[in-house]
Amino acid sequence: MDPFTADFWIAVGVAVLCGGLIGLERQLRGKPAGLRTSALVCLGTMVFIRQGELLRGEGGDATRVLGQVVTGIGFLGAGLMMAKGGLVRGVTSAAVIWVLAGIGAMIGVGGYAGAVALALVTLFILSVVEFLEIRLARQLRRGDHGSASTRSDATGDDDND
Repeated sequence: MDPFTADFWIAVGVAVLCGGLIGLERQLRGKPAGLRTSALVCLGTMVFIRQGELLRGEGGDATRVLGQVVTGIGFLGAGLMMAKGGLVRGVTSAAVIWVLAGIGAMIGVGGYAGAVALALVTLFILSVVEFLEIRLARQLRRGDHGSASTRSDATGDDDND
């Protein structure tokens, strides 16, 4: 982890880019884990994984480092979830933190292209899938099942819009 090498800065850049892109999406939606948190989770995970790799020859075990990161991230994600009035909130934010750690770990072992691909898949899930969920819920609430005669009366008025 020599800051005088290009690989160090490439890893840092990819971690901040991946975390930042996902964090920006979360920030724009007003979610609790935004731009800074997401970039830092991704960057921090990358650093721990790199350090675990460096300690491998000195009696260290990179898989144990990874396991501890996963445990710590699970704890952080649990802190984002809240129960209020019988509803659990923050589950998606907790899952995003989990994925950010996975992306950071991938960067830590040198999988830059895979990390960027996972960040893009995550953005797809957070934006496009949410759009589909909203559309589906709206369709189910309105009862739109393809029959125009059940939706409006003879005058053409439709009070469901």
